[in-house]
This record gives sequence, structure tokens and C-alpha cells, in this order.
Amino acid sequence: MTNSDKDNWLKALMPKPPSDLGLYHRALTHGSTGQADYQRLEFLGDRILGLVIADMLYHRYAEEAEGRLSHRLNALVSGLTCADIARQHGVPDHLRLGKQARDDGAQQSDNVLGDVMEALIGALYLDHGIDAARALIERLWGPLIETANGAPKHPKSALQEWCAAHGRKVPEYVITKKEGPPHAMTFEITVTVKGFDPVTATAHSKQAAETAAALAFLEVYA
Repeated sequence: MTNSDKDNWLKALMPKPPSDLGLYHRALTHGSTGQADYQRLEFLGDRILGLVIADMLYHRYAEEAEGRLSHRLNALVSGLTCADIARQHGVPDHLRLGKQARDDGAQQSDNVLGDVMEALIGALYLDHGIDAARALIERLWGPLIETANGAPKHPKSALQEWCAAHGRKVPEYVITKKEGPPHAMTFEITVTVKGFDPVTATAHSKQAAETAAALAFLEVYA
């Protein structure tokens, strides 16, 4: 992936063309590269995301109590939701990772992708201000806010709640196979809930495989 490809992708993703591309490149840079990374931008973007989502919810659900609004907010700004949005919009293909991080599956890590998505919001805010950041958040998160439950429940959270509702202990996730070259590792995860047959799924990161296993379990038993 060339810098030109990255820059064209950024121009398509952002509501305004980037004027300081260095900010966005930093937002996409993992600490494993030894270069300035996304962490400070993530700190900023996290707060901006929370503010904009809270404002959107306050006006969209004018009759709801604080508790319900908080539930929606927590779901929408969670790292898992941010990571899902990052995947939907091509962030994994544009990450700058060191070799060890690539080998460890950081390209599909929920934690890394969630942080980078927030860092991109922080970069946009510094580059073009709060209105541009709001425009991006409204476009990417808006469809989730308009759904009946405020945000789709992550499969792992949904499975944990399903287990609690059915009097079962929390599900257990175990790596049952790991194979392939370091740059294209495949993880097989088996999820077990007492009283039910185990369900297995594979993906190119441990987190993604756990998510796929939880979803497969729910499709079979829920």
C-alpha cells in the first residue's frame, strides 16, 4: 500500500480533504514502528466522539431517561463498535505496523482498530475543527443511532448476556489451532458454554475469531 493510495483513501473517507496529511498518517501509525504513534490523537478523538454521540442521542431520543441514554452511549463509543466501523471503512488496510505487531495479528485487533478510529477523529478535529469531526461521526455512526437499540450488540457481549439470561456461566474461549506464516496467521477459536456443544470459528486474529465463534454460537442456539 503506497502513501498515494493511503492519501486517496483518506480523501474519500474524510468530509473535507486533509490539509495536514501528517496528522492522519500518525493516527494510522502503531507504536511498534518506533515512530510517533496514534495514542495522543486517540486520547483526543475519544473525547470528541463521546461529546458528539452524547449530543446526537440527547436530541434524537428527547424523551429518554439518563440511564437509557447512557446505555446507548456506552454501546456506541465502545472499542468494539469503533473497531467494527474501522473495518467497514477499510482502516486495517492502511495501518502502519511494525513486524512484530503484524505477526501478532494487530491489523485485526479490536483494541488497535478502535483506538485508530478514534485517532482519525482526533486528527480530523485538529485539521478542520469540530464541525468536520461531527460530520464524519454523523455519517459513520448515524445508522447505528437510528436503529431500535441504539447500537448493534457485539456478538461476545450478546453471548455473555444470553448466558446470564439462561443461568449459564460466562462462555469460555480457547485457541484450538494456530497456523500459517506470521504475516497471515489463522486462529481457530472454540467457544464453550456448559450444557451445549462447543462451536468453532476461524479468523486472522484472535479477537476476530472469538467474535466469529460467539456469533456462530448464537446462530445455532439463541
